[in-house]
Amino acid sequence: MKAKVHITLKNGVLDPQGKAVQHALAALGFSGVNDVRQGKYIELDLAETDKAKAKAAAEQMCKGLLANTVIENYTIDLLD
Repeated sequence: MKAKVHITLKNGVLDPQGKAVQHALAALGFSGVNDVRQGKYIELDLAETDKAKAKAAAEQMCKGLLANTVIENYTIDLLD
């Protein structure tokens, strides 16, 4: 089973990388970009075949290592 994990900064947390990308886009002539928030995308290939167990394992991975839950949110999408 494949787990796709999207990790983003929580609202209110400063995103200096996002600001740098926003300024670079403006310098390249893309004037309509009001804000940029940068995140992470992680794909996990899990041996687990039970969807509930795979989701629980991915949740534990996010909480234990992949995401800093103090400042980041995450979502998990499972694919068979």
